[in-house]
Amino acid sequence: MEPNGTAGKHGLEGDPDLQFLLVGGELLKIRSSSWKRNRFYKLQEDCRTLWHESKKTFRRNQTFSIDDIESVRKGRQSEGLKKHTDSSVEEKCFSIIFKGHKKNLDLMAPNEEEASRWVSSLEKVKKTIGNLNRQQKSEHWIINCMRKADKNEDNKMTLKELKHFLRQINVEVDDTYAEEIFKKCDKSNSGSLEGAEIRHFYDLLTHREEIDVIYSNYAQTQGQMSVSDLLNFLLNEQREQATAEDAYKLIEKYEVDETAKQKKHFTKDGFLMYLHNEEGSILNPAHIPVYQDMSQPLNHYYISSSHNTYLMEDQLKGPSSTEAYIKALTKSCRCVELDCWDGANGEPVIYHGYTITSKVLFSDVIKAIKDYAFKTSDYPVILSLENHCTVEQQKLMAHYLISILGDALVTKPLGDTMPTNFPSPEELKGKFLIKGKRLNKLDAFFHNNNIAEEGTVSEEDEAADCENGQKAKPKKSKIKLAKQLSDIVIYCKSVHFSGFEHAKDSQGFYEMSSFKESKAFNLAETSATAYIHHNMDKLSRIYPAGSRTNSSNYNPVPMWNVGCQIVALNFQTPSKEMHLNQGRFLPNGTCGYVLKPEFQRSLSSQFDPNTLAKGPWLKRKIFHIMVISAQQLPKINKDKHKSIVDPLVRVEIYGVPADNASKETHYIDNNGFNPMWNESFQFNIHVPELAMLRFVVEDYDSTSQNDLIGHYCLPVTSVQNGYRHVPLLTKRGDVICSAGLFVHLMLMDAQ
Repeated sequence: MEPNGTAGKHGLEGDPDLQFLLVGGELLKIRSSSWKRNRFYKLQEDCRTLWHESKKTFRRNQTFSIDDIESVRKGRQSEGLKKHTDSSVEEKCFSIIFKGHKKNLDLMAPNEEEASRWVSSLEKVKKTIGNLNRQQKSEHWIINCMRKADKNEDNKMTLKELKHFLRQINVEVDDTYAEEIFKKCDKSNSGSLEGAEIRHFYDLLTHREEIDVIYSNYAQTQGQMSVSDLLNFLLNEQREQATAEDAYKLIEKYEVDETAKQKKHFTKDGFLMYLHNEEGSILNPAHIPVYQDMSQPLNHYYISSSHNTYLMEDQLKGPSSTEAYIKALTKSCRCVELDCWDGANGEPVIYHGYTITSKVLFSDVIKAIKDYAFKTSDYPVILSLENHCTVEQQKLMAHYLISILGDALVTKPLGDTMPTNFPSPEELKGKFLIKGKRLNKLDAFFHNNNIAEEGTVSEEDEAADCENGQKAKPKKSKIKLAKQLSDIVIYCKSVHFSGFEHAKDSQGFYEMSSFKESKAFNLAETSATAYIHHNMDKLSRIYPAGSRTNSSNYNPVPMWNVGCQIVALNFQTPSKEMHLNQGRFLPNGTCGYVLKPEFQRSLSSQFDPNTLAKGPWLKRKIFHIMVISAQQLPKINKDKHKSIVDPLVRVEIYGVPADNASKETHYIDNNGFNPMWNESFQFNIHVPELAMLRFVVEDYDSTSQNDLIGHYCLPVTSVQNGYRHVPLLTKRGDVICSAGLFVHLMLMDAQ
């Protein structure tokens, strides 16, 4: 059921790959060595939903949305396919990887050609849907809800079906109002809506009063916006450095009415289309690609980093998996952790020692890292080794790292002379760095200092801190280290932290320490300036406390405030802290590297986030934020079809202690479809270069904790002023296709 009576193909009309999916075909679904079943799969006419045959007649939901797919992987790329199929069927296999916790779908096609066709076709449709703007996604979402409400599939909508549809889209209306809408649209008096009547109902439903008000204020030319009118809007409201040429280009790009376009006019539909695209988004489009200087030393950047990357769940009994590495790397994580122990048959394994977490082969992890490290970012990946292996298995670890990673592994310093500083992310593109223990100084490369095949070093600092909390061990215990593993530790040699003065006088730039969160937070509070200077020529890695056995996270912002680069978080745990991490690394091409502010890189800086003495970092701003409305918020309790959300919006600022603040709107009863607040807030910001802005939308509950509906976070320096749409993300950080906020923002110099 479509408002205009046609099935939208998202711009793929007549495409052979789309037709292939619409026809569908039989695939072998694989769950285990003994459970393999033929099932028929096909794309439904909405071009957004994949249907599959199920032998369980009681199962109602035999579909999943293309929007739920994270990726499609050709070959035996999942742990299930590697375990339950033979290598001879490699080219017939593929996996559909879902967002969140939903299990992978492992499939095998009849032949290699069909497998390739399924993978390429699904990727094309997924990409096409992903490229739709939010207005288009919103329309498709409403259409899909209409279709579900049309119980008898007659392409008509009765009053009963209309009420069901309104509940589906999160709108609670009384019977009288529903009947009024119905009668207004039922021009034929037939007792049901169809064709143009459904279109009229859709237009009434999606009408946005706040857009009418803004548009009418500036549409001064025959009821429409001329180039001059649009330029006035851009200059006065959006505070952009725009020209008439810029305004004309927006009309050319977004106007949907050809007659208006010929007149160089912007209709309301064209104006709304502009507001829903990247030029009208809260995130500055200039900050979407890599825009920062990537030629500075590696330690001048915040680096997106993961703790105990192998874990899918908690720290004590959950599964370890190569999938956890793949998920982190494809989210542009640039530092992953490998907790290495002796395994059976002489093969090193990765798991959380002294716990019952499952084990995964070291070699399998390195293969997965090699395959997925540079899918979403070309910039270097640091492999942080926590080494508990015997010398023999260490030699095998070194063999796997060298043979699997090949030329991408940095095995000697760049250049022909002893370096005095880190190379840049640009110089290290496509490269892997090993962080771990080393038997000698880096200058040994240039002095032919021969060392024995093995030597003794203090155990990894993190292990010495007894971080899993399960088994006490003596601090700074000694382990034997194989020369082969030592030799490939180049720019990230692990050393114990013995104070800032000692580090300054005795450590090379390439010698780095790991800090457990309590130690790091204490240093950030008591010795902030010294910590910042330490991080100007060295790397610091922070990791969660051992007491966080549930894989919870600490707040990363205070660590960024003192210039720490590798602030490692539990990526598997959806949380406010991970939302902040996602926001911090959202700009700059989501490449996993963000350049630190100048005052965290300049040796003359005396910046202290706790005291805010005068300096170039102090740029006082007043941040005016008006929360106007939201659109199409998802239902939280989908099992109760009559349950409607009561949304409120909280606006949060995170940064130096003086800037931390939180303010929220009132809640609105029973309206998740188009709630309107029109509430204004003001924030005082002292250090905008460290400030993060976070929107949180919750379902208010007077008797228990509010439920999260969606959130969005980004650096204040990447915010666009003016009327902006804000996308919303799920708790796990995936985009909620149709939902969003509409706000007005103004970041101004304080008087």
